[in-house]
Amino acid sequence: MRIVVPAGGIGGARFLRGLKAALGIDSPVPEEQSTNAITVIGNTGDDITLFGLRICPDLDTVMYTLGGGIDEERGWGRADETFTVKEELAAYGMRPTWFGLGDRDTATHIVRSQMLAAGYPLSAVTEALCDRWRPGVRLLPMTDDQVETHVVVEEDGRRRAIHFQEWWIRHRAAVPAQSIVSVGAEDAKPGPGVLEAIAEADLVVLPPSNPVVSVGSVLGIPGIREALAAKTVVGVSPIIGGAPVRGMADACLDAIGVETSAGAVAAHLGADLLDGWLVDEADAGTEVEGIEVRSRPLYMSDLRTTEAIARAALDLGRELAGRKGGGE
Repeated sequence: MRIVVPAGGIGGARFLRGLKAALGIDSPVPEEQSTNAITVIGNTGDDITLFGLRICPDLDTVMYTLGGGIDEERGWGRADETFTVKEELAAYGMRPTWFGLGDRDTATHIVRSQMLAAGYPLSAVTEALCDRWRPGVRLLPMTDDQVETHVVVEEDGRRRAIHFQEWWIRHRAAVPAQSIVSVGAEDAKPGPGVLEAIAEADLVVLPPSNPVVSVGSVLGIPGIREALAAKTVVGVSPIIGGAPVRGMADACLDAIGVETSAGAVAAHLGADLLDGWLVDEADAGTEVEGIEVRSRPLYMSDLRTTEAIARAALDLGRELAGRKGGGE
């Protein structure tokens, strides 16, 4: 079974770990084992250049999580990390100081930045980085073009746009967003292999990633949403009982005028895209016109429970795909 997963961030990466377990894919994957079962279309809208280094947080979180190098407690960055370089940069007065650039993580960014400077596209760079980590999935950037998410805020009576990372990390999304803009998305093209992977997929699964700036960024690349909509698509709600499972997705939803609820997020994604939607038992009874909604426990408390969620998504996807195939 070939599955495409548009994903970003911690929730997406942890769900992918459960999906791999449900499909019997080892982690990290042995060299001889095929990785064609799952293709991840990774969000690059969170990417940022700091200290001369190109940083791709969502791609790295997926790569580290599935490759066994993630800091499990934080959910981002490398395990057994130190921050000497960050401290030394601050001692020199370098800004910004709010981004937690770890020493081990810096090595990844140096390799990426050197390869990009040498003319390699981000897709080729990501493939090269994954050769080390063997995440057990095919990880494709949503685009090789530079796309960055910016947030328009108002401070001291003045409107200005800041990078999403500054809003998310420095301000903890506490400064209300006037709008969220994906700079460069309109002119971007899907990355190499993205549309082909979707065309060959048996099922598309939207993980419990941020619907605005993770999944939403992927959907904003021209051609990707349309290609996904032609497939059977099942999503897992990132909202449980009116609150984000993790992070500050509610602040992002507020910025685009969408209620923080499982039903509202499904309606925002749209019945033209979603065929099925898994919600938590706390949201049982949710109805969204044109979308098959099922309820089950959705907290990813450990690998076993995450695998069960992934299996439920696969089962629903197979059921809905069967209906389509039967002409219903």
